[in-house]
Amino acid sequence: MIKPIPYGRQHISDLDIQAVIETLQSDFLTQGPKIAEFEEKFASYIGSRYAVAVSNGTAALHLSMMALGVDDETNVIVSPITFAADGNGVRYCGGNVYFADIDPETYNIDINSVKNLIESMPEGFFSGIVVVDFAGRPMELDILRALTEENDMWIVEDACHAPGGHFFDINEKRHNCGSGYFAELAVFSFHPVKHIATGEGGMITTNNTQLYEKLKLLRTHGITKDPAIMDQNHGGWYYEMIELGYNYRMPDIQAALGISQLSVADANMQRRQELARRYNKAFENTPIKAPKVMTNGLHAYHLYVIQVENRKGLYDHLHANQIYAQVHYVPMHLMPYYKNLGFKEGDYPVSEAYYNKCLSLPMYASLTDEQQDYVIEKVLEFV
Repeated sequence: MIKPIPYGRQHISDLDIQAVIETLQSDFLTQGPKIAEFEEKFASYIGSRYAVAVSNGTAALHLSMMALGVDDETNVIVSPITFAADGNGVRYCGGNVYFADIDPETYNIDINSVKNLIESMPEGFFSGIVVVDFAGRPMELDILRALTEENDMWIVEDACHAPGGHFFDINEKRHNCGSGYFAELAVFSFHPVKHIATGEGGMITTNNTQLYEKLKLLRTHGITKDPAIMDQNHGGWYYEMIELGYNYRMPDIQAALGISQLSVADANMQRRQELARRYNKAFENTPIKAPKVMTNGLHAYHLYVIQVENRKGLYDHLHANQIYAQVHYVPMHLMPYYKNLGFKEGDYPVSEAYYNKCLSLPMYASLTDEQQDYVIEKVLEFV
């Protein structure tokens, strides 16, 4: 009997285990040197100036909204097809969420929908937008940046699905997901199903020095020991709380695991590309709608999402055969919390049509050819 196959999972090597053991045997379990090392190496990998390690991706979104000054007078555009944390980060700060529909081919937020939404409101109504590199497909931020600059809006890039992904702009210049070239801030998650796994954990990247310093303060209760920004200084023990922050720190144990995982990120990305090519070939000339192949960059393939007419039937068929495919995502505007804010079925027809047919097949670097062949066999058997 074949071993159960999840849609995503971590791969922990002996080197990963050794890295954690060494940290457990060190002087620091938290607030130690591994945090700065992970931040520096991650920033280098992504191509950003700064990186701030935090406790998880949701904390990264929350701190990003705080650093940007979101409050109850702030209006922010979000995609309906994403994890709830994208909208929730805005709501944690009292901000107001507005949705724009998705592109039916890329599943990223549709720039024309964003443009129409902006134009439907008074000038200056929107302060910013949270965009998702959905499933690992980079959002073409150069086009979006031109629109947001016209309307004095910031961009937060949810790159949780896309570390290692990139796109080429209209001038054929390469931009890594989360590099900070177009977005003020970008967020990443290190949940076990992500490219880099630390159990829980997250990262915020930016090229903005002021935002970087603000984020470091907010993740540690808003407390500082920096004499340059304290009101007083009573001695080496003294500290001051100058902002209302949170305890969103990452422990050194997780940072050590993240550093080790980062060392094989390129090899794992190559494997994901190979798996995507094998799926694409298998689903040619079938009723299955496979992800649109990216020609102007690198899709990071956190997820491999297909669309089929009888999604529920295929989901049940795969689960009966120990293949634990998943759905990403239930549209955020249809969640009871957001429906209570006034959103309803029919508001975003492209997102809803996508949801009715989407299914994420197993996609992770340690998925074997034999396991993938079994998945393909069972998908085609049903279709």
